[in-house]
Amino acid sequence: MNQSAGGVLRRSLNDFLHIELDEAALNRLQWRDFGNGLSMARLAREDARELVLYRIAADASPDAFVKHEHTGGEFYLVLKGKIADETGEYEKGDIVFLDARSVHTPRAVGETIVLVLWPAGVRLVD
Repeated sequence: MNQSAGGVLRRSLNDFLHIELDEAALNRLQWRDFGNGLSMARLAREDARELVLYRIAADASPDAFVKHEHTGGEFYLVLKGKIADETGEYEKGDIVFLDARSVHTPRAVGETIVLVLWPAGVRLVD
């Protein structure tokens, strides 16, 4: 499904890409556990740009993610599970771009793994 609305660009890659995760390799990453069912592994960082993996447990707190702004936008690819926010629901194989200065409060639906790129960082919002 292709979708572009309200500062969100989305495309499912499932019609030409098969995602198979290597759980052993994922477990070897250095995960930062936030204590609420959310963990993050930093894959690369240069200045404000970051490439991270998020792992969200099926029983994660509904408010595991806090409301935040992407100063330079955000790209993410759902590798497992589903992410939902104010703009919609995105499932395994969906690649999503949120415009610069976009604000959202994502939540996982079930056990979820997401690859995220922040071109210019993140700012928490009240």
